[in-house]
Amino acid sequence: MTTSVFRMPLRLLTASVLCALANASHAAVYVQCPGDTNGDAVIDNPDPNHPRAVCQHLTAGDGFIRMGDDAGKLQYTFGFHDVTGVPPDQVMDTGLLAANFPAPTISLKEGDEFYLSLTNVAMAIRPDLADPHSVHFHGFPNASAVFDGMPEGSIAINQGETLTYYYNIVEPGTFIYHCHVEATEHMQMGMLGNLYVHPKQDGTSKTYDGKTYTKFAYNDGDGSTGYDVEYPLQLGSFDPVFHDLHQSIQPLPFANMKDTYAMINGRGYPDTVNPSPLPTPIDPESGQSANNGTQSQKVSSLVTASAGQRVLLRISNLNITNFYTVTVLGLPMKVVGTGAHILRGPTGKNLYYDTSSVTLGGGEAVDVLIDTRGITPGTYFLYTTNLNYLSNNEEDYGGMMTEIVIN
Repeated sequence: MTTSVFRMPLRLLTASVLCALANASHAAVYVQCPGDTNGDAVIDNPDPNHPRAVCQHLTAGDGFIRMGDDAGKLQYTFGFHDVTGVPPDQVMDTGLLAANFPAPTISLKEGDEFYLSLTNVAMAIRPDLADPHSVHFHGFPNASAVFDGMPEGSIAINQGETLTYYYNIVEPGTFIYHCHVEATEHMQMGMLGNLYVHPKQDGTSKTYDGKTYTKFAYNDGDGSTGYDVEYPLQLGSFDPVFHDLHQSIQPLPFANMKDTYAMINGRGYPDTVNPSPLPTPIDPESGQSANNGTQSQKVSSLVTASAGQRVLLRISNLNITNFYTVTVLGLPMKVVGTGAHILRGPTGKNLYYDTSSVTLGGGEAVDVLIDTRGITPGTYFLYTTNLNYLSNNEEDYGGMMTEIVIN
């Protein structure tokens, strides 16, 4: 990492600086969660008036991730971090320099009452910034605009403050979430995450095409969206010049943005097939953790199934610069949902379709089923047909690709 007069190097970001940032706003961390007795967003004593309450607490701040090239380039990011279960007086310390990419996965059930608290812990690397943050539950029909996360019509959270969003989960499907404050900048910097809702039909038994399922993508009524295993795969990419200039406090080249690190769930191949969280990124100057000891890339993209199982891929794209097309060599793909809606006509007729590839623009999501009955066990590749994105910046044989392993 190059030291700049315009930037505080990580080796100078002392514990006293972190403590000063953290101690400024401990008292502002206030979580709303029915049945939570100590403010850590964990339900200790269920409230009979809210039997389906689900609570989660995220922080918004900055951090670093490691890219997939051989050098493991350190990339400055913004992001969210899950502090559910952390006492309120420890949230600021825990959330500093702990940005995850992608954001922590949110998985819900239709009928839940979701209380999502967001605390803005400020930017440790860019203390000159006073950016507010928000959560936008993309594609969800909010009952009130105040919880939409778009600052023009709702609320954004300033540094050192906490807001609890409330969502009455009325629709199943594959959604996505992101910060909507200065959206182009904050989304390019990494404030993006997987979010999906399981249908009420889950837990019932329905037989379709000779096989019985208890898990479904939607309330289909006939078992046609049944599956055995599911995986969220979020497509995205970074412009390293934009990220480096941001860290160096230089003018940001919005008009010239060009993403050259293409990823799935925040990793480029071969990191996509590592089933474990990636190690905490290391600052090459100090040789110490750049992320305050936090693992920032926790979501694997490796897909595994047993022969004969049906796989649900929840594929989304929150990229702000590109459309992406992805394909799976040798495996049949059936699209059963788009934009968090089942593919059905007004009379209830299934409009599912078989395909060899799907194309997604920013903010789009599709539900793809892969039936492995009759498929030869082995390793199959899911990758982008935009071949220039099968690279980690200047290094080929990487980028937007992962493996589907049929055992």
